[in-house]
Amino acid sequence: MAGKFELSQSKNGKFMFNLKAGNGQVILTSQMYETKASASAGVESCKKNGAVDERFERAVSSAGQPYFNLKATNGQVIGRSEMYSSKASRDNGIASVKTNAPDADIKDLTVA
Repeated sequence: MAGKFELSQSKNGKFMFNLKAGNGQVILTSQMYETKASASAGVESCKKNGAVDERFERAVSSAGQPYFNLKATNGQVIGRSEMYSSKASRDNGIASVKTNAPDADIKDLTVA
């Protein structure tokens, strides 16, 4: 089963997306966007940049948990991972984005 992007709208009216792996697990969450068009552009940026290793910023939280950010060519963060228990798990998450993002379908949850 292939990965997919889920585009949604929050209660405050802003838009965001999650990239989910084939098993349904969220592997990347976007920032909040003011418009649906901006969130859709973020998905396209994620598809393009998600296959490029140099776009992944590998980091460790203040609590010592590894995570990653996916950045656009201009350095802006497109999306962030969950907190992982190990660097190896984080690296598996990055590999999953590289595998799933470029060809993932988009499921629009903003329309009833």
